[in-house]
Amino acid sequence: MKKIVIGLIGLIGLISPIRAQFSLDWHGFVNPHYYADSRSVVGGREDMMLFYPKPILRDSLGNDLNDGWQADMLAITARLGLTIKGPDIWGARTKAYIEGDFTGSTNATINDLRLRHAYIDMVWEKNIKVRKGQKVYDITVRRQHLLAGQYWYPMVIHEIMPMTNPLNMGAPFHCYARQPQIRYEYQNPFWGVEAVAVASWQLDNMSQGLLNGTPTSSTQFARHSLVPELNLQLRYNTGKLFFGAAVNLKTIQPMVQTAYTAVQPSTNLYSSFSYSFFGKAVLGPITVKAQTLLNNSLYEGCSLGGYLMLADSTFQDWHFNTVWLDIERNTGHWRPGLFIGFAKNLDYGNTNFVHCFGRGHDMEYLWRIQPRLTYTTEKGLSFTGEAEYTRAGYDKPVGNLRLSLSMVYAF
Repeated sequence: MKKIVIGLIGLIGLISPIRAQFSLDWHGFVNPHYYADSRSVVGGREDMMLFYPKPILRDSLGNDLNDGWQADMLAITARLGLTIKGPDIWGARTKAYIEGDFTGSTNATINDLRLRHAYIDMVWEKNIKVRKGQKVYDITVRRQHLLAGQYWYPMVIHEIMPMTNPLNMGAPFHCYARQPQIRYEYQNPFWGVEAVAVASWQLDNMSQGLLNGTPTSSTQFARHSLVPELNLQLRYNTGKLFFGAAVNLKTIQPMVQTAYTAVQPSTNLYSSFSYSFFGKAVLGPITVKAQTLLNNSLYEGCSLGGYLMLADSTFQDWHFNTVWLDIERNTGHWRPGLFIGFAKNLDYGNTNFVHCFGRGHDMEYLWRIQPRLTYTTEKGLSFTGEAEYTRAGYDKPVGNLRLSLSMVYAF
């Protein structure tokens, strides 16, 4: 027993100098959220994440079963994060970040703890001299940035994320998801130019396809392709002005067999490109953000678009063109904001397929207008009220009005 105690004391003595090099910062928020819809909607997590209203569904008496008000209140977005800062390694500042909430990884696991972010961060910086008038200042700028772990889906440009209050954060007009990935950024501080390259994989947000002949969502379609999702971005960033472009390549094997059948499925791969142009400007007390997307199968990013499986086991794209604008006051206790989004189905009416995978194929267009008003105490507590109207262009267009109230206590 004495030897064990001595061994533990020695181990603690070895660990203590290592722990002294790390600092921990806990943070997060609690966010009770009430919302009411005038119509049944397509969404997730008890429809807290709203995509668009459901089409008209008549019963035998001609009543629309999807029409009518319903309401709910949830606090599942309560979040806790931990930042761990450590010593410099290979000339880079290092940290790790872990964050979770209680939305669950699927609708069936709502209220369960779910991993949002978990990554290792390495940043290489450089000291430069900047002259302003007659004075010369020494400043530190970031030159290279390497991130490995679970982080924002590459087509989520987090610097321009809409500040709407519900869980969707502008989706499906703006992508909203996270993926395991390796991300590299290079910045040129003199020109304000940034280049970003990302290779990502799937977990919570999965592709659609045929698994053992059954239409479903699964990571198997991406895993069997052996090719990660690839994303390249070129950006210009001065702090108050930020804009850029992105191109995204996704490759999957839409037909996967994991159980024996007499019919051998196709192992053909399907690749799709999506493109984005985005920007943000800070104009004194007003922040303006905007983005346009050519969505070619961004289902995994909680956006629109997809692909068609034809009778000969080949695949065909179908596209959405999406644009959105977000304006918000960024100072003061009262902070009004407005989100506007519009999406157009560029292949609406195409019925020449055996299976359709994606989101929104039966809509010709989708638009949303969403004013909000936030009151912040600037001490961690804030209140937000929103009115969100979304119109879906089915054969017979329908609209949904969502009214929501929420509190946020951030710490």
